[in-house]
Amino acid sequence: MIQIKKYTGECKKIWDDFVNTSKIPMFMFNRDFIEYHSDRFVDFSLMFFEDGNLVALLPASIHENEVRSHGGLTYGGFITNESMKQKRMNKCFEELIKFLKQNKIERMIYKAIPYIYHNNSAQEDIYSLFLNNANLLKVEPSTTIYLNNRFKVSKSRKGMISRAKKNKIQIIESEEFNSFIELVNGVLKKYHQTQAVHTNKELVYLKSKFPQNIKLFLAMKEEEIVAGTLIFEYEDCVHTQYMSANEIAREVGALDLLIYDLIEKYSQNKLYFDFGISTEKDGQLLNEGLIFQKEGFGGRTTAYSTYELELK
Repeated sequence: MIQIKKYTGECKKIWDDFVNTSKIPMFMFNRDFIEYHSDRFVDFSLMFFEDGNLVALLPASIHENEVRSHGGLTYGGFITNESMKQKRMNKCFEELIKFLKQNKIERMIYKAIPYIYHNNSAQEDIYSLFLNNANLLKVEPSTTIYLNNRFKVSKSRKGMISRAKKNKIQIIESEEFNSFIELVNGVLKKYHQTQAVHTNKELVYLKSKFPQNIKLFLAMKEEEIVAGTLIFEYEDCVHTQYMSANEIAREVGALDLLIYDLIEKYSQNKLYFDFGISTEKDGQLLNEGLIFQKEGFGGRTTAYSTYELELK
């Protein structure tokens, strides 16, 4: 039998130890990361036991009568280890649905974890979603470079990289999070009337907790920060959490050189370089200019899929 227990703080070490030895050992599923914005989300994370042994975790948050996996994370489906097989996952879903109904939950939004973040096959959840008549709510195209078999960089990107080198753009690793977030927010406000999800304070905190996983790289023209990207580094994949460039950078190709240098750097020890999505309005609107730039580095689409499970 599968037993479900709601996560509590006393289970932090058990939770983190399981994440770190799972088939999807992503630092963003450690409790220190999940809880950095606990003031914005009501946690509803679940732990699944069989015969007293922990077999799965589900990071989640509750939003009135809806559960999301997780409202504060880009994705957050079932986290499992090598003991998870299809029959057991089907049982986990069976008990999950019962548990949610008992807690008067009417709907679950399930943001599946893309395969590029798995270090072994871990899509048992997708089949279980199908068996339980889950609907595909949205698909968002993320642009990913398979670093072991890269496509060629486009002529337009090569041209901008050459321009950046002629303009003596320097690439550095930094911890100037405040200056970077100011750059990001300036660009977001100008072009999208929005701002970054993370604050400077939050990035400094997360960097202190995960110093080997969160890295900031900047493009400098003389002494000025003109472009930058925040990298989330995982076991086999690196993800650009933010990319931003001011008008000077756009003119001289500073961001192009920065990204090219990072692709070269991470091709030595990673499998995937993931840029993230290029869509708006829940995937319905493709930002063609943004994805054109990413594809110019040799990236192609990895689907970020979100499912909806009605429980009424």
